[in-house]
Amino acid sequence: MLRILGKPSSINVRKVLWLCRELEIPFVNEAWGDGDASRRLDDPVFASLNPNLMVPVIEDDGFVLWESNSILRYLATSRGHTDLYPVSPRERARIDQWIDWQSSDLNPAWKYPFLSLVRGSPGYDDPQALATGVARWSEFMRVLDKQLETTQAFVSGNAFTLADIPIGLSVHRWFSVPIEHPPLERVCAYYERLSTREGFRLYGRNGTP
Repeated sequence: MLRILGKPSSINVRKVLWLCRELEIPFVNEAWGDGDASRRLDDPVFASLNPNLMVPVIEDDGFVLWESNSILRYLATSRGHTDLYPVSPRERARIDQWIDWQSSDLNPAWKYPFLSLVRGSPGYDDPQALATGVARWSEFMRVLDKQLETTQAFVSGNAFTLADIPIGLSVHRWFSVPIEHPPLERVCAYYERLSTREGFRLYGRNGTP
């Protein structure tokens, strides 16, 4: 059975949990990094699996892999789900483009607002930096809204693909952080569209309706 190591509250762990539900992959989730002293990320057992000391990590019949987006690609391809991750280089590249955009552009944009307003992390209490972060985050959400205006469905086209998992989780975070949200009609419709999927309701929306 597939082992998924990482606390289920982690947004990157939830990517993997959601995909496993989509693909109906049986798994066991071990909550490493949840504060339990026996499952600290600097434990030598965990460090031997991922020297970066970050979650998630999977172990699939002796094969160990870390980095959440790499795990998504591996699980989709190893289970033959070309519907979520097509074989065609151009179709696959379009999906990879949006997965990478979420990681390299969208994620950094919400870091300051999230750490400031949700986590209350030390050093994230500068009002100007917060305003700048919120404005930057909103810019990228408008990029997503424009893309969804073009596709009228999902991120990379008219069908649900691997790209919708990381981006769907980021959209949930957008709505969960107490900031002023500009009216983004397509993003709202997309959020409700994703909410018809059991995997998103369980892991994308943290089990909320």
